[in-house]
Amino acid sequence: MLVTYLEASRDLCETDSILFGAAPAVCRIIGAKVSTAGRATGHSSAIPAWRRRIEERIAKARPLIGRLICFRSGNNRPRIVRTVRMAFAGTNVSLSQPDITQKLTERIDDLKQRIAAWGKRIRRYTERSTRFNQNRLFQSDQKRLYESLERPMVSGTGPAPNQADTVAFWRGLWSEPVNHSEGPWTEVVASQCAGITPMDPVIITPDDVAEAVRRAPNWKSPGLDGLHHYWLKGFMVCHSVLARQFQEALNQKSLPSLFTTGITHLVPKNQGQRCSASLLQLLKELHQRLPVNYKELESMVLLSLEEAIKAINSNTIIDVAEILGYTPEIIRQDNATVAHSTYK
Repeated sequence: MLVTYLEASRDLCETDSILFGAAPAVCRIIGAKVSTAGRATGHSSAIPAWRRRIEERIAKARPLIGRLICFRSGNNRPRIVRTVRMAFAGTNVSLSQPDITQKLTERIDDLKQRIAAWGKRIRRYTERSTRFNQNRLFQSDQKRLYESLERPMVSGTGPAPNQADTVAFWRGLWSEPVNHSEGPWTEVVASQCAGITPMDPVIITPDDVAEAVRRAPNWKSPGLDGLHHYWLKGFMVCHSVLARQFQEALNQKSLPSLFTTGITHLVPKNQGQRCSASLLQLLKELHQRLPVNYKELESMVLLSLEEAIKAINSNTIIDVAEILGYTPEIIRQDNATVAHSTYK
């Protein structure tokens, strides 16, 4: 059934819509539960069930301790007496026996020790979870870990930045042309590389699509289309159609707007500054929120570029410093000047 729809697909947008519709259809056929809530952008922060149960026990034990102390102090109101009787239910303790004060003290101490043990268990879990997350973050992104340690988390309270100012600020960085001051060594390198044979045109085959899909994570953030890599791995009949349409897009040098539209998240750098200039634009998050088909196309093109670069390096070795007579320090200073003029 899916092959019939894919063969009639005219472009990448239609193929993407067909695959997106096929995913929930498969879920309904096999009886899988499909969540209608919004897609999560990070790891879930839900409290474990066992921790909620412990917190409920602590919440019930604390007022019970207070009422036992009130009864021991001589408060004989009916509600207090009823609570004390419930506390000693199932035991041979009577409120009229002579050593009731000692029994109350033992019961109060027992509840306090239980609360301390429950709280210690929660603290052990919290400390262990914090260490685990920090170790994992240290392996993946050390800069982000150090920033989280040095800078407190920014809460969502306070006035939001002006939308018009934010749009104007980032439009000035992205949309307005900038004249970069390139160093003279770039022209020399360009002339030296003029004799290099251009790379062959990129030819995308169904095997290339299958390999790009195989290396992709299953359930990573999908993007505006909501399609995950998992379905591209399962719907193997779509690989030939995607290969043909990817090749047409490369030959025509055009992509649908859906493939180049992503979600950009802006977060304030600190609590005090709320202006547009203090907002940090997350380019990594922008890339992760692009459609999965665009990521597959990007992966295959990058693989072709890597193979071409390896072929060039195996035949020609160009040392920029030797060609120009520049030292690495001069080249680094020149690059620093270019970067400063770009982001000034």
